[in-house]
Amino acid sequence: MKQMFKPGDRKVYIRTVQPADVAAFHGEEVHPVCATFALARDIEWTTRQFVLEMREDHEEGIGTFLSIDHKGPAFVGEAIVFSAWVDQINGNELICFYEAHVNDRLIALGKTGQKILRREKLDRLFKKDGG
Repeated sequence: MKQMFKPGDRKVYIRTVQPADVAAFHGEEVHPVCATFALARDIEWTTRQFVLEMREDHEEGIGTFLSIDHKGPAFVGEAIVFSAWVDQINGNELICFYEAHVNDRLIALGKTGQKILRREKLDRLFKKDGG
């Protein structure tokens, strides 16, 4: 694992809310705004940008936790700016804080955790027994 980041280093990702991102379950729309689960996907992608630069060829990142405090709506067609910054790096674990905004409106904030592991270890963890 490359040690190239320090607390405070930032990454930004911008994504426009699509109709497929709205809160819907089993084909039934609940709200015409960006769903928390769609935010989760884009939050993970934002903080993964650190992992993509930190990992060696024989390594891969894996999420360990994700917290989302969903503060406000983001409507279809609006651009959400996801900003993430390193809180701490403990061995092979990366902890990040993030915020998501549409213009000056806070959409979400929280924290993520990821570990960088050898691909062979992940392959062993993901192997199904007997089935």
